[in-house]
Amino acid sequence: MKKIKPSPQIKAAILAYLKAHKGTAMTRKTISHALEINKKNFKVFEKSLNVLVEEGAIRRTRGHTYVYEQISRQTGELHLTRAGYGFVEIEGMDDDVFVARNNLNTAFDRDIVEVQFYARSSGKRQEAYITRVVKRFREMIVGTYKETEYYHFVTPDSTKIYRDIIVTGDETGKAKNGQKVVVRFEGWESDQHNPEGVIIDVLGMPDDAGVDVVSVAYNYNLPVHFDKQVEDAARKVAGKISDQDIIGRLDLRDLTCFTIDPVDARDFDDAVSLEELPNGNLQLGVHIADVSHYVQEGSILDKEACRRGTSIYLVDRVIPMLPERLSNDMCSLKPNVDRLAFTCLMEIDSNLNVVNHTINPSVIHSKKRFTYEEFQDVYDNHPENPLYPVVKMMYGLSKRLTAQRMDAGSIDFETPEVRFVLDDKGKPVDVIPKKRLHSHRLVEEFMLMANKTVAHHVCSFKNYRGGAPFLFRIHEKPSDEKMQRFYNFLKALNIPFKPAKKISSKFFQGILNSIKGTNEETIIGEVALRSMMKAVYSEVNIGHFGLSFAEYTHFTSPIRRYPDLIVHRMLRKYAADAVKDVKGMRKKMHDIAEHSSKRERLAVEAERESIKLKQVEYIQKHIGETFHGFISGVTSFGIFVELEDTYIEGLVQMARMNDDYYIYDEVTFSMTGRHTGRHIRLGDKVEIRVEAVDLEKREVDFTLLEDPDFVPAKVETEDKKKKSSRRGKRRKKK
Repeated sequence: MKKIKPSPQIKAAILAYLKAHKGTAMTRKTISHALEINKKNFKVFEKSLNVLVEEGAIRRTRGHTYVYEQISRQTGELHLTRAGYGFVEIEGMDDDVFVARNNLNTAFDRDIVEVQFYARSSGKRQEAYITRVVKRFREMIVGTYKETEYYHFVTPDSTKIYRDIIVTGDETGKAKNGQKVVVRFEGWESDQHNPEGVIIDVLGMPDDAGVDVVSVAYNYNLPVHFDKQVEDAARKVAGKISDQDIIGRLDLRDLTCFTIDPVDARDFDDAVSLEELPNGNLQLGVHIADVSHYVQEGSILDKEACRRGTSIYLVDRVIPMLPERLSNDMCSLKPNVDRLAFTCLMEIDSNLNVVNHTINPSVIHSKKRFTYEEFQDVYDNHPENPLYPVVKMMYGLSKRLTAQRMDAGSIDFETPEVRFVLDDKGKPVDVIPKKRLHSHRLVEEFMLMANKTVAHHVCSFKNYRGGAPFLFRIHEKPSDEKMQRFYNFLKALNIPFKPAKKISSKFFQGILNSIKGTNEETIIGEVALRSMMKAVYSEVNIGHFGLSFAEYTHFTSPIRRYPDLIVHRMLRKYAADAVKDVKGMRKKMHDIAEHSSKRERLAVEAERESIKLKQVEYIQKHIGETFHGFISGVTSFGIFVELEDTYIEGLVQMARMNDDYYIYDEVTFSMTGRHTGRHIRLGDKVEIRVEAVDLEKREVDFTLLEDPDFVPAKVETEDKKKKSSRRGKRRKKK
């Protein structure tokens, strides 16, 4: 595909012409005629015109005319909805800016765009149109390749990529009609034409194993593979620990420590130990893989880890932050081999105070690789196991730590999770709810303690003074607006509560405790979680609201989170008194925090999308069958129902609720049948039938079945009411 380049001379001529007619909007035809552009140079003229728009030198209007004017513009990230319109997040603005579909110009979801505001109407959200794309989010788009007699194109999988990508005949990569492909986005200069691209990879037919999930990864612009240079750099890492590597480290190879992880885990980045000290105190050890020893600052491995930001856990695969050579081998705390670690040893007294701690590079030798289920089984059923005394002591400590944390106001959100059993074609044959064992909570408590201790360690440094560079994990208090919405929600469900004068985590904890075991527990927990601000990374410590911690960081997962790797490096710098360029390092911490928070949000969205995909795929095989669930949403167009155990959500469209005429009440999140008096509200348990599934849109349609326990109210018709009223009046006269 031959690329057309702009002409500096034509650009200058266009700019001069529009400047001379400042404030007057000109059509492309008018400008080309004025500049006497011939047919041979028209494509170059078009390109030059579009580049001037991209550079912000001129503005393209909604009517596709061009004008030179001094205008005020803002830049932000575009987020499109499935409905086609979007919102632009602009730093420093409290509310996102609305962009209608016909004002998107050539922008796609998550592009960094420049916007021009419209005059704001009183009481309405600020609206704008996109003047140009500053930076594309995507380099590649995944979709279905299609051929017609006249042209070839790719229909994107994502509904947020709302235009087909045109592919010329010699750029199809030998793709066949109907195959899933990856197309490299080559450009899109005018929304009057379709974007163009080149097919760089053929994934296979839509039903081929794994194609659907890898398509999700591409849709979120996730790096599915490592470049050859990165893989080569990982292969060059020494395969054995040398005597030189151990110099200056705590030698903890004789210490009884072990890992506790999911049954399908492939990398083990944390090990734990616990022993009783001569003074009666306990010494908890949290030993973390020393990734910073292998991934040197500024190296190709470091740059790639930073770019990725995090590992991503999709339904059938992991997209790791580091190549397998490191993540599953040298940095993984495998049992019965020496491994380099970063150890946080905490001395804990009888009141659960950390009275002493050390944080040092170490060398450890894990004695066992436990799964959560195996560890729980040792505690429950096997006192004869040689590790049972340590296991029992760990359980005792973790239970007390949990109780202490809850007393301090820490919020415990138990969000339901599922795992899938897939066949050899990647299709789900079963959806199994994940059971949270006490062994999960035990590991969580020990990791929280280590993260909290490390943050306190840095904040207590003599040269910290509250301003030196570090990376914290912070969580702000909910905004007043979010709290008011949450209060309204509780009122609608008739949940007794007293609005808090001062918002605290204890308030949320009290609400959640008060509704435990009720029908509303799951939905209120989900809404409470949505009422919270999102936890993010920051160079400024403001504490963690949800955990009720004054200081908190992420130290325990450097194999899969880039901020943890940075924390390890900063600990080394503080220990060596090497924090010199304070201003420069704070700026670096700010940039890493912002980037890592974005990458984390992206990973979470992709993970949820892959789960939703398999849930919808699973329920597709059960069309016509009935299930029980609870009402998770009530809207003017229908009700959302989440099924028990599988947590699959579907919509009962108002049009399908034909047993009565239902009246929606926005205030109480409910609806009532006009004739039967049947009342439907959030949290209600219901029975539904699966009617239809749209796999591409990830949508499921349900029909609400009659409630066998419901007794219709005696609701009078309007005619009966009038007759009754007339009879009453006659009786009064008598």
